[in-house]
Amino acid sequence: MKLVVFGLTITSSWGNGHATLWRSLCRGLARRGHRVTFFERDTSWYAGARDLAEMPGLETVLYPDWDSVRRRAEQELNGADVGMVTSYCPDGIAASALLLSSTLPARLFYDLDTPVTLDRLAAGERVAYLPPEGLSGFDLVLSFTGGAALQRLRSELGAREAVPLYGSVDPASHHPVPPVEDFRGDLSYLGTYAADRQPALERLFVEAARRLPDRRFVIGGALYPQDFPWAENIFFLRHMPPPQHPAFFSSSRLTLNVTRRAMAALGWCPSGRIFEAAACGTPILSDWWEGLDHFYTPGEEILIARSTGDTIAALDLSNAELHRIATRARQRTLEEHGCDRRAAELEAVLGRIGSSAAELEA
Repeated sequence: MKLVVFGLTITSSWGNGHATLWRSLCRGLARRGHRVTFFERDTSWYAGARDLAEMPGLETVLYPDWDSVRRRAEQELNGADVGMVTSYCPDGIAASALLLSSTLPARLFYDLDTPVTLDRLAAGERVAYLPPEGLSGFDLVLSFTGGAALQRLRSELGAREAVPLYGSVDPASHHPVPPVEDFRGDLSYLGTYAADRQPALERLFVEAARRLPDRRFVIGGALYPQDFPWAENIFFLRHMPPPQHPAFFSSSRLTLNVTRRAMAALGWCPSGRIFEAAACGTPILSDWWEGLDHFYTPGEEILIARSTGDTIAALDLSNAELHRIATRARQRTLEEHGCDRRAAELEAVLGRIGSSAAELEA
């Protein structure tokens, strides 16, 4: 198949989680013989931090504005099997209009930010990447978030069908590697700064660092403000490009996952960082949200933290116990959360669209 995607970015992981998710999925699709053409608006903040290596099966189209690329987009769609618009696509409304006016066999919307989308709708805000008529025109809506969010996409945005397509990891690029001294930490956290994550990050990470001054804590990410409550034993690594993620995780005795408020409230929202860390053989400590136990078994494959005390208790576990937990999580990740598995899941839901169309024609 040829898939044409209009998205936020695949070329830069600076300050966003879309790029690494798409790279993983595209690798899985390419290994199954599919091709992806990804349209990305060329913005200065991503242009200054591009970290995408050439990938088989992927063509990236960078453009300055929609008018300049509209004809190219129309040409690509004419020869495609699947067209897709994603959340936070800067030209989401225009791209959706072009896609929905086409005769493509499968026209999809992929919401990688479903909790944010639904939160804004509930607040009466306009969602800039959604068509004015909602999602009723698409053959299928994919959601990075499962659970109750799927029904809300149907009832509140008119989606005909909504199914989850969770994040994934490519085990060929994320696996255990030798530790790097500069990345070494008793507890690490990898993520872009977000104000709604800050209370949990302070409770589960910063306060633990203050109570354990002899332990080393490491944060990697972008957009952290100057007034972040640093401690002397918290070390900061500004923006970690994806190729460095395996070394970052492999240098951590334990790594923390903190979920954004809207995502945690809806649940069923595994961050791609969880799958990456697990694939690298790093034990994971995570905040709790509904559905987490669908992906990993608490206490056996992942540790749960609700308080500073929980973080300290996790750090007090023996290296042998942490290794056992990490080994189980890595095995489950390779079996259930790899990019080849997600690509197969996407194939399956696309096959259902084709079957439905054939039944209607018959």
